Amino acid sequence: MRRGLLVALAVVALDQAVKAWVVAFFAARGTDMVAVLPVFNLVLTWNHGVSFGLFNGGGETLLFAVLAAAIVAALVWWLSRAGTHGLQLAIGLVIGGAVGNIVDRLARGAVVDFLDFHLGTLHWFAFNVADTAICLGVFFIALDGLLGERVSD
Repeated sequence: MRRGLLVALAVVALDQAVKAWVVAFFAARGTDMVAVLPVFNLVLTWNHGVSFGLFNGGGETLLFAVLAAAIVAALVWWLSRAGTHGLQLAIGLVIGGAVGNIVDRLARGAVVDFLDFHLGTLHWFAFNVADTAICLGVFFIALDGLLGERVSD
């Protein structure tokens, strides 16, 4: 369990450090977008909703934080029972990402998103380090479920 919690702590620390840098960077520049590559921009967006901007009305910030905290509690319970190191690390990624976004909701009133990949005028939803950790964690949890150790009857 300790490995998973250390991964979660590292994700939260990295996520919050990068978000603080992004907010300061854009405040100093007086803009909310910098083109980095033909397919990638750094942007400053405030997500008041859930994943991919769903329910982005802004009035549910505390509700989303409480719901995410309940999910984190369930993940910590699962982490305490996870048998393999790989599964523990994967759950830790998801916990860390969720906590990183909870911190944003409570401290800033919205989640800071800043990674913007696009192809011409087609843009994927902006995301952040926490979102990346959650997606990677879910991917590795699924992989563990597909390839993990099997117990025969």
